[in-house]
Amino acid sequence: MAERVEQRLEDRVPELEQLERVGLAVLRKATALEYKIQRRALQKEDFIKYIQYEINLLELIKKRRARIGYSFKKDEIEHSILHRVHSLFNRATGKWKDDIQLWLSHVAFCKQWNAKHQLSKVFSTMLAIHSNKPALWIMAAKWEMETQLSSESARHLFLRALRFHPECPKLYQEYFRMELMNAEKQRKEKKEFEKAKMDLGEFNYSEEILNGEMARIVYRDATQKIKGVEFQLAVLSIAKLFDFTQDLQKEILEKHGVFSLQANYTEDPLTWDYLARRELELGALQAPGHSTKQRKVLEMSQREERCCAVFEEAVGAVPTEDMWKCYITFCLERYKRKTNSEELKQKRLERTLSVFSKAHECNLLPEALYKQWLQLLLESKLSEKAVEVAEAATGRFSLSVETWQTRLQVLIQLQREGVSQCFEEAVKHVKSKGTLPLWTLWVEWSEGTNSKEDTQALYQRSLCATTPAESVTMKEMYLDWTYRNGGYKKVRRVFTSLCENRPFSLDFFRKMIQIEKEQESCKMLHLREYYERALREFGSTDTDLWLDYIKEELNHPQGKPENCGTIHWRAMKMLQGDLVEDFVSKYTLLQTGHL
Repeated sequence: MAERVEQRLEDRVPELEQLERVGLAVLRKATALEYKIQRRALQKEDFIKYIQYEINLLELIKKRRARIGYSFKKDEIEHSILHRVHSLFNRATGKWKDDIQLWLSHVAFCKQWNAKHQLSKVFSTMLAIHSNKPALWIMAAKWEMETQLSSESARHLFLRALRFHPECPKLYQEYFRMELMNAEKQRKEKKEFEKAKMDLGEFNYSEEILNGEMARIVYRDATQKIKGVEFQLAVLSIAKLFDFTQDLQKEILEKHGVFSLQANYTEDPLTWDYLARRELELGALQAPGHSTKQRKVLEMSQREERCCAVFEEAVGAVPTEDMWKCYITFCLERYKRKTNSEELKQKRLERTLSVFSKAHECNLLPEALYKQWLQLLLESKLSEKAVEVAEAATGRFSLSVETWQTRLQVLIQLQREGVSQCFEEAVKHVKSKGTLPLWTLWVEWSEGTNSKEDTQALYQRSLCATTPAESVTMKEMYLDWTYRNGGYKKVRRVFTSLCENRPFSLDFFRKMIQIEKEQESCKMLHLREYYERALREFGSTDTDLWLDYIKEELNHPQGKPENCGTIHWRAMKMLQGDLVEDFVSKYTLLQTGHL
């Protein structure tokens, strides 16, 4: 292994000689990294660290060149490092083929350093291994089309991808988009040539491609395999982005559009959503070119009413949560649009609140939308209605922590009575798992409202009521509250009692250490107790805890520097895996005064 490392380091000699001119010395770090990737038991993290080191070095060289004005020998320096990074990526992706993030990191690196030839190879290898991921095919095709400006290569990739994924809607959508982009590009080129009065004889611009026939073929092929309104609407929205696709849009609408949608997809909320929103566009087309502001407001109001008429028909024909969600989403979008007309804004608000009420009365208002309804009611100063809706929401979703939390926040915000009873009711209905948001809200409210005794009792109750994992947060909050309200002696007693029941968080111990250090007579004896307790729980996974303990012994007036050797020995025994090496590095820096 040593021979291989030495050989690879010798290969760097020309590069290192040039780096001296730039003022960088890198041999020691490179040697350590090289040894790690030559071990028998290879670890992915070692390759990632080496790659990141080389990328950082490239950035540093770039800055140093700019600072000293040295722009020579790029082949010996940058190109050598770039080649090494690509080699490291190739080894890593060869070893850990299934790690998509590694492949994507290599792709990003190639793009950043404009390594087009290398990127083409990366895409080719990656797609051979991960042919089951449509998103990667789309990424490669987009690069060919947008960066390499090669519609042929992009088309070839899409066709290959469709052999693996013949029924993937996203692939067809992006292929359709690519063909339209290619048509638009050629149309612009032809227009520029004609404007310059150049002879187009040597350029072969096919009228079929210029008119989007290739996209039409893609669309027709897709409709043979993919059914459903969502795909039809997605393709239509793409076609609308290009100003030469009127005929194509007409075909989508006529053969697979409005009439077909109504006939074949009447149970799909997206169908009705499209049909309703289309009324806005139709209204816009029919509006006269010149009109007063009042006239425009009236026209907009009429168009929105036509949309709502379609939605009303929709919720009657398809009485589902999804359908009501589409209707409410539309109303909220219109309400949030800016307008100078107070009358139109008020009408939109009334309509939105009315639709919320209707959905609620039908028991078809989705849980997530109750929160938006309540926000709207509170903004509109409809406090009584907000309290009523919040109560109804918890009646319908009595097991939902989030819904209870929203109701309680409404009561607290409006400063209503009965908050404690509502908390009691909430914890009675929901299971202990996941109730942490309720308990944190409860104790925070209690801190500002109830007596210290009541709040302390509530904290103690929360420790038993939450799951062990969630009780960790409550312990931290309890400790902090006790110190703020009861002082140092009381927080010491609470800390000792809390330490009787696991689990703990590292922040719990660090908070107590910080409290001790804030005291005028900070005792090293107490700090040792806190560090020892923390190390029993986190000594095998946290290097900084050991280092902080050593620093305290070195710097505290009552510290014993002779204890540092013992602490160091214990850390070496207790830390796991690579953490030992990390600890040794940091400890060395500490000894030399660099940490």
